[in-house]
Amino acid sequence: MMRNYKIYTAVVLVTLCLVSCKKDFLERTPGTPLSEEEIFADPALAAKYADNAYNYTITKYVRFNDHRGCVAQASDEAVSGNSEGTVTSLNRGLYHEHSTQASLNDIGDIWKRMYAGIAINNKVLAKLPTIPPAPNATVSVFDPKRVEGEMRFLRAMSYFELTKRFGGVPIIDKVYEVNDDINIPRSSFDQVTAFILSDLEIAITKLGEEGTYTASNYGRPTVGAAQALKARVLLYAASPLNNPTSDKAKWKAAADAALVLMDGRYALQATYGDILNVPNSPEYIMIRIKGNTPLSGEMMQDFSMSPGSGGAQGQMNPTQNHVDMYEMANGKAITDATSGYDPTKPYVGRDPRFYNNIIYNDLPWQGGKIEMWSTNGGAPYGKDWNPGNITYTATRYYCKKYWPEVYRTVGGSTTLLNYIYFRYAEVLLNYAEAQNEAAYVVDDPTVYKALDDIRKRGGIQLGANGHYGLKSGMTQLEMRDAIRHERAIELAFEDHRWYDIMRWKIGSTTIGVPMKGMDVIKNTNGTFTYTPFVLGASFQKTWTEKQNLYPIPRTEIYKSKGVLTQNPGWEN
Repeated sequence: MMRNYKIYTAVVLVTLCLVSCKKDFLERTPGTPLSEEEIFADPALAAKYADNAYNYTITKYVRFNDHRGCVAQASDEAVSGNSEGTVTSLNRGLYHEHSTQASLNDIGDIWKRMYAGIAINNKVLAKLPTIPPAPNATVSVFDPKRVEGEMRFLRAMSYFELTKRFGGVPIIDKVYEVNDDINIPRSSFDQVTAFILSDLEIAITKLGEEGTYTASNYGRPTVGAAQALKARVLLYAASPLNNPTSDKAKWKAAADAALVLMDGRYALQATYGDILNVPNSPEYIMIRIKGNTPLSGEMMQDFSMSPGSGGAQGQMNPTQNHVDMYEMANGKAITDATSGYDPTKPYVGRDPRFYNNIIYNDLPWQGGKIEMWSTNGGAPYGKDWNPGNITYTATRYYCKKYWPEVYRTVGGSTTLLNYIYFRYAEVLLNYAEAQNEAAYVVDDPTVYKALDDIRKRGGIQLGANGHYGLKSGMTQLEMRDAIRHERAIELAFEDHRWYDIMRWKIGSTTIGVPMKGMDVIKNTNGTFTYTPFVLGASFQKTWTEKQNLYPIPRTEIYKSKGVLTQNPGWEN
């Protein structure tokens, strides 16, 4: 036995064993695992081994406790109706209580998962020169150029998922054997970012262009995916959390990286409401298709759907905080006295994306209507809300993005809800943000166009000034706020908001404020009275500056015997 078996090494080696021993994957006959030499002597088996790296990527939005929580509920976008523990540990800053549990997928599981995938990437990259070429008849089985591009892309993506949560982490860029004494400290955020970018530069030269892969390879990263990841990596590197001096060169690098993708290869699809629910789209740069999923007992029924409309638990509850961010269709905030907003009819005339993202009281739904009301503050209650049952919404909202109307328990058995790694709207938002910070000028046409294109597709009305609800002559700060607002709406519930809050360091004004819902009273004449209210204590969230980064899982700190240092504020 070795003396100093550190950090993630056990995970790496166990993973490699599982990869080489898994039944129906790399077995000659049941119970007879192949050796490493046999695997990499056969290009078909080597290709399967490399493909196993995809099993360690993030593949779904709702991933806490299998399918009962998501980062949207940690942010100001939503709450967990039943106060799911894997969510509330984030809400209340109790990260250490769950940081080593796989059920809290955003800390302990992510650390293990990313390093397990990196181990496979490193093994394949090390073995590539030794893998023989595939026979001519099966030349497509193993393309060493493409495989290298994929391994470098996946390794870069894994390290980015680590840095955006933890900051600097140990860089593992080679294969370690069982008896190696590994004791590796954390590299800085900048060092890991440079390593990521070096992998991506190589990946860009190895991966195929958009449209060149056959149907059987759909979903693999393309050149565009590597460029999109590069743009996102540089955006995070330029953001306040990682760029305290606001170095404009970092912002320019991020803007330039996004601009590369704005060359006509991708385009916004015509519709916004089904952005997660189509098999392919001109907007998709890289996705994970999540189709043919059983409706019963899975995320849709056991997390998203109202029990009054066929679900088991309706735990994905958007907050009033998020709902209030949706402007009117004319592009004016509901706080603007000239917007036309009527608090007695709060769901009339809003940004059309509101109707694509949010399920609200009295919404026509699946042949009936959503009912989230009480009568005079008590029973009887509408079928989609019951204050005495935690399986119903806590806020009087459900999430339409996670529960499209077409999916119901009666007459439907499977769902299609893609996980989007990169789509073109994000590229436009990344460019607008970086360009505004790098080289602000009044009425920058490129920044306005990026926002106008998104808002036009979203359904915002064209104003007299030629913009879609955006005022002319915005200051840099006003444009910054407009861009951040647009990200919150356009990318709602798509795994962005929580991390945007961290990188912008705005948790105190978005998370550390009262979380609200909407009280709905059904009047005797059939109308409704709407009154925003502050949710109970179990749905409130806390924020301190240390939460801009997650703590390194305690078990990893203990294994390292002090070599692996903790993030500030999480030492105890």
